[in-house]
Amino acid sequence: MKRLFGFVLLFISCAAGQPAIIVPSPPPTDSLPTQGPWKHAVVAGITMTQIAFKDWAQGGENALSYAINLNGKSNRDDDATNWSNSYRLGFGQTRLGSQGLRKTDDKIDLESVLSFIINAPIDPYASLTLKTQFASGYTYDQKTGTRTPVSKFFDPAYLTQTAGFRYKPLPQIKTRLGAGVREVITSVYRVYADDPKTTQIEKIKVDGGFESVTNIDFELDENLVFAGRLELFSAFRALDEVIVRSDNSITAKVGKFVSVILNIQIINDTRATARTQLKETLSLGFIYTLI
Repeated sequence: MKRLFGFVLLFISCAAGQPAIIVPSPPPTDSLPTQGPWKHAVVAGITMTQIAFKDWAQGGENALSYAINLNGKSNRDDDATNWSNSYRLGFGQTRLGSQGLRKTDDKIDLESVLSFIINAPIDPYASLTLKTQFASGYTYDQKTGTRTPVSKFFDPAYLTQTAGFRYKPLPQIKTRLGAGVREVITSVYRVYADDPKTTQIEKIKVDGGFESVTNIDFELDENLVFAGRLELFSAFRALDEVIVRSDNSITAKVGKFVSVILNIQIINDTRATARTQLKETLSLGFIYTLI
């Protein structure tokens, strides 16, 4: 009996000296990570072309060109509001022969739209847009090869604040119409903001007016997408003069990371130039979805 009692005491003492094994309880459901209210999408693209000649009998010019684009969206949907933000950035240069690098693309285009959901065919909104560029821009004399600076970063810069109503007739079509203020901000190149009817040279031009913006995104085929944007602005003081900005692209995906893009931009702004501006770009490049 004494031996049995001794073994029991020894077992209890050994067991008491061992570390306790703790089984963690599962975390409460409300502490688990959940997806945030923001949804982001970022797509980057790059195109590059290089041509070099040496003792080439048929002649030719060495050439180098590149273009970089970054397009993104950040959206937040709540029960009563929709906050949509977009950013479109682009920069490109080219060198032909002995000429220096010249810009072929330069764009900073930011937009933020806050819409209020009222369960009606149209929803009220407030928006803010900014358009400018990264680097200095020049015009070139074809005979002498000299260049004349005509723009630079934030000179000019176009700011627009509007409020109105938006309408979405189809999932692929969004349009909005509102009234607001448009500012043209300059520092050195004041021709974009100056009013020729006055003797003073203005650096900032402010106009109240109507703004209309329409976005179209259609999937024409499994690997073929059309994206179009039309912006109209007309100042209250001159409703017969409409500033038009149109940006349209057709993207054909030919591989996992390779796409062909046809882009056409049209700008009609008599303050910048009396002629309608047209820019066409056809590119084959590498496109990658970052987010």
